[in-house]
Amino acid sequence: MSNADADSDADAEDGTDPGELRTPIVAVLGHVDHGKTTLLDKIRGSAVTEGEAGAITQHIGATAVPLDVISDLSGRLVDPDDFDLPGLLFIDTPGHHSFSTLRSRGGALADIAILVVDVNDGFQPQTLEAIDILKRTQTPFVVAANKVDTVPGWNPQPDTPIQGSIEAQSDRAESDLNDRLYEIIGQMSDHGFSSDMYWRVQDFRNNIGVVPCSAMTGEGVPDLLAVMMGLSQRYMKEEMSIDTSGPGAGTVLEVKEEQGFGTTIDVVLYDGTVREDDHIVVGGMNEPIVTDVRALLQPRPLAEIRTESRFETVDEVVAAAGIKIAAPGLDDAMAGAPVRVVRDRGEASVIEAVEAELAQFEVETAEEGVVVKADTLGSLEAIADALADAEVPIVRAEVGDVAPRDIAVADTANESRHETILAFNVDVLPDAERRAEETGVSLFEDDVIYQLVEEYEEYVAEIERAQQENVLDKIQRPARFQVLQDHTFRQSNPAVVGVEVMSGTLKRNSKVVTWNGTEPERVGDLKSIQDEGEDVDELRAGERAAVSIDGPTVGRQIEEGDELWTELPEKHAKILEQELSDEIPADELEALGMYLDKHRKRDPFWGK
Repeated sequence: MSNADADSDADAEDGTDPGELRTPIVAVLGHVDHGKTTLLDKIRGSAVTEGEAGAITQHIGATAVPLDVISDLSGRLVDPDDFDLPGLLFIDTPGHHSFSTLRSRGGALADIAILVVDVNDGFQPQTLEAIDILKRTQTPFVVAANKVDTVPGWNPQPDTPIQGSIEAQSDRAESDLNDRLYEIIGQMSDHGFSSDMYWRVQDFRNNIGVVPCSAMTGEGVPDLLAVMMGLSQRYMKEEMSIDTSGPGAGTVLEVKEEQGFGTTIDVVLYDGTVREDDHIVVGGMNEPIVTDVRALLQPRPLAEIRTESRFETVDEVVAAAGIKIAAPGLDDAMAGAPVRVVRDRGEASVIEAVEAELAQFEVETAEEGVVVKADTLGSLEAIADALADAEVPIVRAEVGDVAPRDIAVADTANESRHETILAFNVDVLPDAERRAEETGVSLFEDDVIYQLVEEYEEYVAEIERAQQENVLDKIQRPARFQVLQDHTFRQSNPAVVGVEVMSGTLKRNSKVVTWNGTEPERVGDLKSIQDEGEDVDELRAGERAAVSIDGPTVGRQIEEGDELWTELPEKHAKILEQELSDEIPADELEALGMYLDKHRKRDPFWGK
């Protein structure tokens, strides 16, 4: 039975009537600079202008736009008589990592999402990451194809529905826009989504609506609001049915220090009511936090969203809403963790429910691996999934800034590739940074998950390259070379002859063998190589030089025209064939193959 079912049963037992409709929660996702914040600001600003003060309700981390204001903004597109839902609650902290953090009963907290895509840039890295999160959480969404006003020759029609605005454009501007929109539709198809212009979509459950718009001019914003209301009303009305008087349930959006209140939590409440003096349970880093609400704070009317510095206290807040909760003992609260009001449900059962929800976020760890730190539980889970796909083990995964103890854990790793911390959207404390420099622990920081993983993978590839180069430096390399006719400069002690390398790499201080049948016969040690009087360390295939070989006499052990080889220890031959075959040149691989063939005629398992 799901938590939602359990809550319904609990409601039935205490005689409450879960029947009032809450406001759908809307998240806005997209690549940086594609217009997420501008779009939110446009919706908020238009709502304030349309309805004067009080048209919108400001919450912590969210803005509520009521149905009548949406109707005024959307004109003929939204008839309030067609809707039962009270409006839309836009989460004010745009960004996919925040979205993946916001959970309610194991699913995405947001009921519906807007994916903002710049019509000029199309899909970008964070767009792809947002698409992945929307797929994983199965959240319904629409695409806001933003910045239509930047199409060359565009004639702005401020705040109008997009179809009327398109009709006012030149044929060239309309054609240019269509090209860009169908490029986005093609990219959606590449990622497994069927989509079309929203006015052509018949079934929004199987097709994604694309809404051309401009966050700057307001064109298409009426359509966007109308589509969001239509989708919510048609497909989510049942999910919006809650018992507003029941014990509140929400998710921590952020943990913040607030002057005069200490550590507070910004919460999106999606069910029930939270009141001053309520007994609550909050997900913490080590265990659930049980505390009492000291104050409920919300921004003063028309204060700057996200930069509010003054609050007013309220007695209670009803879902759906954003609220700042001040309470003792919140230092270890985690962004993304559940918040539950106890009231008549019993403290033990609520703690158990919070623990069960936190257990869904547990990351599988290994005895050896990297350390991961992230800003929220959802981010942590998403990074763990990405690392699992890349087959990168994790030794510790936690929410919070990088601290000295994290460096200490990473420093104990047995492999250099694991002496690493991957930090997503968190700070590195000064003491930790200093400790990392002292110990050589590598720190990777990013606010795009796949980029963070890619940076680490590139680092590991560099380590492997360096290790292979180091191994290659210590491994005897195969070489087949020939003593040139009429190029004997000294017969013995040492013999000095001209040679040409036929394949492989001939290095100084190599042991030289000749083959008689199936047995190699050592003839001496190659001590030096001279090319036009200059000492060199090695010769490559096709190169000629004079070499000194200590041991043989020309005319006895070796002759002009003889084919000679550098001797390969069996262990070196095995490493070259099995581990480094991709790292050595083709001609060297050829020399290795010929050398192995000669040995394996006598012993088929030589070098295996």
